[in-house]
Order: sequence, then C-alpha cells, then structure tokens
Amino acid sequence: MSTYVLIHGAGGTAWQWHLVTARLEALGHDVVVPELPVDDDAAGLAEYADAVVDAIADRRHRLVLVAQSMAGFTAPLVAERVPSELLVLVAAMVPAPGESPGAWWADTGHAEARAAMAARLGPGYDPDDQVATFLHDVPAALVAESADHLRRQSGTPFAAPWPLDAWPDVPTRFLLCRDDRFFPADFQRRLARGRLGIEADEMPGGHLPALSHPEELVRRLEGYRAAVESGTRLAR
Repeated sequence: MSTYVLIHGAGGTAWQWHLVTARLEALGHDVVVPELPVDDDAAGLAEYADAVVDAIADRRHRLVLVAQSMAGFTAPLVAERVPSELLVLVAAMVPAPGESPGAWWADTGHAEARAAMAARLGPGYDPDDQVATFLHDVPAALVAESADHLRRQSGTPFAAPWPLDAWPDVPTRFLLCRDDRFFPADFQRRLARGRLGIEADEMPGGHLPALSHPEELVRRLEGYRAAVESGTRLAR
C-alpha cells in the first residue's frame, strides 16, 4: 500500500481526480487530494506547497506525488520537504531554476506549439474554446458537471521565480497525453528531454486524462509505483 498525493492544476479542484481516487482506493491505497488556494491572491507557490504538505500530514507511507499541468511547479517543492518515493508529471509544466510560471510560456515556446496544433486541427477549432481545448475527450456528463468545479485562477503564483536550484533527487516520470491540445505531444516530448533529461511516456487522451481515461492513468501510475518498489531504476 502506498499513499498517492494527487495535485490538481491551475483553476482546478480536487474533483478533477475523483475517478482516479476511487480506483486507487479500491486497490487498497491511501489517497490525498489537496485543494490548492488557486483563487487566493495572497497565495503563491510557497502557499501551494504548504497546502499539499498540510494535507499529507502524517500520511507518509511510500509517497507517490502526481502533478497535473501547473502542479509541475508545486510537486517538486513538496518533494523537497516530504520524503517521496516517486514523482509523476502528467501533462505538466516543468520549471527551470529561477523561472517563474509566468515566464515559462515564452521560455518553452508554448505559443508556437499551440499555434502549430491549431493549424493541424483546422479552422473549425477555436483555441479559446475551453471545452474544445481541455474537455474535448471527456464524457458529456462530466463536462456538464465540471462547470461546478471551476475556480478563478489568481495570477499571484505566476509572478515569483521557482525557488529550487535543481530538480529534487526523486525518481521522476513524465506522462504526456497524445491528444492534448493545450500542451501538444511534441512540445511535451521536448520539455521532458530538455529539462529532465528523460523520455516521456505516452498515453491516449487530452489535457485532463484523470477525467477522460482514468483507468489507463491508474494503470500507468501503478506501473511506475511497482517499478520503484521492485527496485527497477527510474530516471530522475
């Protein structure tokens, strides 16, 4: 049994993980799903990390940190404070030392990657359509329910530099989603190689696989966890 810590991205809530949570708990794992203070203009990355550490409390048995999207900036801060066996990035941002989340977009060439994606999808695709970009492969009932679980994302955490000098010394895996329209697959492959020195693993789905492909996501997470427990070497 392990403790999975599932960290949501910008403007999200713990609800986004509910299908994954149920499946992990059914397998006998403890699951912690923090609510980040995304709509609090007084909260930056330090407060996001505090929220995760506080939610973990003393539930620290074989911690597996799972970070979706912007949580890629938060999870490494948690790993520096709480002993963790594994860090899994899912369709995630990967910070460089001293880089703010606000600078990350231009530094990584995100706009160019999204423009190329829009060109591939053709004139019927509107990149500003939130459903078409983030929820295009999520079942309709969950799309409707998701409207009750959106929060305003404060700009505060985008301003300050990421405080770590290097990625934490924790086995790390990067899982991209091949149908992601917000973080296109080729963009994520470059990010994983350039910033972590690892090859990304790939699964089907858009930017929110916890809602569109929860069974596949759990299968991948369990594979990573089992590899660590068996002593199989994972790249940092």
